[in-house]
Amino acid sequence: MQPHFILYIILGISVISYVFDQILDYVNLKARRKEIPAEIAGFYDPAKYLKSLEYQSEQARFSFITSAFSFALSMLMLTLGGFGVVDQLLRPYFQNEIMLALVFFGVIFLASDILALPFQGYGIFVIEEKYGFNKTTVRTFVLDKFKGYLLGAVVGGVLLSVLIYLMQRIGPEFWIWFGVIASFFVLMVNMFYSSLLLPLFNKLTPLQDGELRNAIQEFARKVNFPLDNVFVMDGSKRSKKANAFFSGIGQRKKIVLYDTLITNHTTEELVAVLAHEVGHFKKKHVIFGYILSVVQIFFMLFILSLMVFNKQLSVALGGHHLAIHLNLLAFGILFSPISGITGLLMNVYSRKNEFEADAYARETFSGKALAEALKKLSVDSLSNLYPHPLYVFFHYSHPPLLDRLNAINPK
Repeated sequence: MQPHFILYIILGISVISYVFDQILDYVNLKARRKEIPAEIAGFYDPAKYLKSLEYQSEQARFSFITSAFSFALSMLMLTLGGFGVVDQLLRPYFQNEIMLALVFFGVIFLASDILALPFQGYGIFVIEEKYGFNKTTVRTFVLDKFKGYLLGAVVGGVLLSVLIYLMQRIGPEFWIWFGVIASFFVLMVNMFYSSLLLPLFNKLTPLQDGELRNAIQEFARKVNFPLDNVFVMDGSKRSKKANAFFSGIGQRKKIVLYDTLITNHTTEELVAVLAHEVGHFKKKHVIFGYILSVVQIFFMLFILSLMVFNKQLSVALGGHHLAIHLNLLAFGILFSPISGITGLLMNVYSRKNEFEADAYARETFSGKALAEALKKLSVDSLSNLYPHPLYVFFHYSHPPLLDRLNAINPK
């Protein structure tokens, strides 16, 4: 296949993806309603509900602007051969292909992130601040950036180096060996995320003795859940929004509660939220999710092995030589329709899991308490109560609030 034809395909995929996403965002914005649903009317006063509609509108308008900027920048880089230009500028200084690839992706990432900084700052310090969510200081924002750069350089750099080394040494069969390494890496992240990675950005403290801890321990004994670690995370250092999550496999299980969640909810509601997280463990969602991610990893790497040594991909992006880093970039775009389909299927699977975890919490603890907690979470975050079904189908990993409430307490 000729390079110009490959470039047309890349441009076509990029344009179709951008237009499709914008259409979904638009129909989702237009799907909002001014009436408060009966199921949540007791939690929303009219003024706050109107505020939530304004928040969603402002977020949507800002998203249209940022998406248009990113799309225009990508089109310029692709049509003008910008990625090939970067490759040509760096190539005289780096003879080693691994080092060249590391510097190439480092330059592209840093340049794109610097260009995005004004948008990131506006989103956090203007929009989130305006609606009372932001707790991030400039110092925390800057530190998060540097920590993210360092973590990305170390972890991403090591993985990329291993990938290219295996390509050079093994050839097209690299995908099998790197698939094993990547699968092991994902397993380690699942096991040690809250122990090693999360503390780099947030402080985790064991839940203090008292009414909440006693209630949680009593529930854990009731359902025979080996609960040793319940931590409170200082989510309030960045936002007033609340959350809770379960991480770990085997004996490395942890449940993490945001401090904002504890502040805004009763003990019964918090135990219901924890029961939902325990439901994910009992239903083996974490294990099945890991297996599915491994399947995706091997499938993606196999497709990559069929394309990554094709010089025409590098030329399509403006390169003059076979460059693995250019081919990885081209592959990322060419593979995006497939990854979009797999992501959609994973969202369908994730929404099913959320319904199952909700049902577990209802059966083992209290559906009413869980419903009350979900309502408060939705109101406190000014979330969209009427997302368009098509937008939900493509983008939501969790079911919309009203669907969850109807499943917890069927009419």
